[in-house]
Amino acid sequence: MSQHGRRTPANKVRQRAVIAGTVVAALGVGVGLWATDGDGGTGGPAARASGEAAAPSPSRSYPLSEAPRTIPAVREHTPARGPGWQPEKDHRVVVADASLADEGRLIAGELGLTYAGEKDDERAGDLLLDVKEDKGADPESYTMTVRDGRVTVTGPAEAGVYYGTRTLKQAVDGGGTAPEGEVKDEPAKERRGFMLDIARKHYDADWIKDRIRELGDLKFNELGLHFSDDQAFRIESDSHPEVVSGDHLTKAEVKEIVDLAASRHITVVPEIDSPGHLGAVIAAHPDLQLRNAQGTPTRGAIDISDPEAGEIVDDLLDEYADLFPGSQFHLGADEYQALVVSDPEASYPDLAAAARKAYGSGGTVADLTTGWLNDRAKTVMAHDRTPRAWNDGFFKDTSVEPLKEIKVAYWTGKEIGARQPVEYLRAGREVINYNDEFLYYVLGEPQTFVYPTGERIYEQWTPRVIRGTTPVDAEYDDQILGGSFAVWGDIPSAQTQAQVADGIRLPLAATVQKLWDPDKPELSWTDFKALANRLD
Repeated sequence: MSQHGRRTPANKVRQRAVIAGTVVAALGVGVGLWATDGDGGTGGPAARASGEAAAPSPSRSYPLSEAPRTIPAVREHTPARGPGWQPEKDHRVVVADASLADEGRLIAGELGLTYAGEKDDERAGDLLLDVKEDKGADPESYTMTVRDGRVTVTGPAEAGVYYGTRTLKQAVDGGGTAPEGEVKDEPAKERRGFMLDIARKHYDADWIKDRIRELGDLKFNELGLHFSDDQAFRIESDSHPEVVSGDHLTKAEVKEIVDLAASRHITVVPEIDSPGHLGAVIAAHPDLQLRNAQGTPTRGAIDISDPEAGEIVDDLLDEYADLFPGSQFHLGADEYQALVVSDPEASYPDLAAAARKAYGSGGTVADLTTGWLNDRAKTVMAHDRTPRAWNDGFFKDTSVEPLKEIKVAYWTGKEIGARQPVEYLRAGREVINYNDEFLYYVLGEPQTFVYPTGERIYEQWTPRVIRGTTPVDAEYDDQILGGSFAVWGDIPSAQTQAQVADGIRLPLAATVQKLWDPDKPELSWTDFKALANRLD
């Protein structure tokens, strides 16, 4: 279930106890203050008359707890009576297994506690982290139990335990109290992403690291880096140093980014977009630029009929598969300019000839382009990576089909020959939602783009709203792997790094809320925004 009402602040609980004690002192022991039992009854005079032992008097009593206020909201909370838990400097973080040392040290440092490692004893105030294997459970699920002055966070894998510590961190933020009782929580969607265009706008490594910390606390688990485009190529390369732009991330910086992300259970998803958006590579290899029938160069497009083009891109894919050890790789494949003209075969006769040679007399430029995508997919799949490509890299009525392993990154329905999301879903494709109507933060707001708001995402978007504002049928929900909020640098000078960070803060919070639990949130937008501002 979703959020409950606000918890009773600890200072108000203490105030009630003080007031009650004063009343007892004034009225005498004969009146007494009876503690409520587990069923809400009392141990008063009637209990004495029946021979039952009276409860101690005076004694504190507690209302049933309420769910912690967190982003994303916890999905299930079983209330209990008790004072809850607050961190104190003499409290310990204890792990049941050495594999949780990173999670333990992180939360200990954040809450000002002592990291004690593996211990068998139990002490008041302890926070215990434990992995309890459950083959049928979501590895990102967790249970957080607050009872008898201690907290236990368990999960079937380290990721779930980590998310439990994020819930605890938010619950006690600003002097709050982790409520008595038990939280059981898990995400609705396995892919919860943030994509950053570092090709058209350079972001320094420290800024990216700050976003990783923010994403981790919000339970995102993907950071996409689009680092190659027409304007620039932004990561150091050993295989092709000639393509790298002046302002770029070194491999040492990327390793720091990847390692920090891994410590937050975030997969970094690299993207080398091809066969379009390769202007920076073409600038170093102008002989590989695609030209039309009149010999006019086509911006950003590589000549996929030239074997050397595939060799260079595969060199880069192989190199960066080693630098980015995560399970995913984005191949782009969008907006290849040879396919945005009315007659690709007439406009690009060399491509048409190559298509016929490869696929027979009926081969088309779209077939050749699909073959290019499949070849690049095979390159990253050889590194045990799962490939994904933008939806406009999948074409209708081709004799060559994209490999079934390639996931659809659906971002728009505005391209030539656009297809509704349901066409991909009916074909059995798995889709990741990048809906440009809600999830695209395009610097400078060119064309028809406007900066998305957290309120609109929170109130109108769900993972099933893949294109426009209308959701696909619920029968396809399991094929929608998740979604990603994206920042694009079309007009890079439109905002500073600081302005981007501020502009995406609330949209990111709203996006992850709907990826964690797509049902209508219990909190109003006003209350959700206030919570996000408090936790910032």
